[in-house]
Amino acid sequence: MSKQAVIVVDIQNDYFPGGLWTLNGVQGAADNAARVIEGARKAGDLVVHIRHEFTSQEAPFFRPGSEGAQIHPKVQNNPDEHVVLKNFVNAFRETELKAVLDRNGVEKVTIVGNMSHMCVDGITRAAADYGYQATVIHDACATRDLEFNGRVVPADQVHAAFMAALAFAYAKVVSTDEYLAQQGR
Repeated sequence: MSKQAVIVVDIQNDYFPGGLWTLNGVQGAADNAARVIEGARKAGDLVVHIRHEFTSQEAPFFRPGSEGAQIHPKVQNNPDEHVVLKNFVNAFRETELKAVLDRNGVEKVTIVGNMSHMCVDGITRAAADYGYQATVIHDACATRDLEFNGRVVPADQVHAAFMAALAFAYAKVVSTDEYLAQQGR
């Protein structure tokens, strides 16, 4: 069995047009994530889906049991793939994610998904802290504009800043095409 896994983070309906928390560039990012997932499936790599639900119906998105909290059809899990339900930004916190990876002998994780500045950042840093060799596929991740101190920070700048920070010390950060070429897929 392969010692690598693709982790699909929060590619869920609420992040897409018509959802409660639409992200910039989410359609293209999900298309790239689907390419990475397909390559992993063909290679026999482990694919683990992360699905976020908040614990309150008052949440701004990903409300418990809602259609918006379901995995988006572009990256729907196969019946034999793990789906890890989380309630926090860090997908390792109070979930079975680490146990699933360790049980399968995973040493390398490839991360795709949403949001670049929150859950992708959180899982990547935690994966590196746990000793996994992490790769983030930057064009298979999406985010949205943020506001700080009365100033709007455009999504592309938010994304670039977080990818640069992860690339500095936590992960290899590459495009979908680079990744698939490196994997021979």
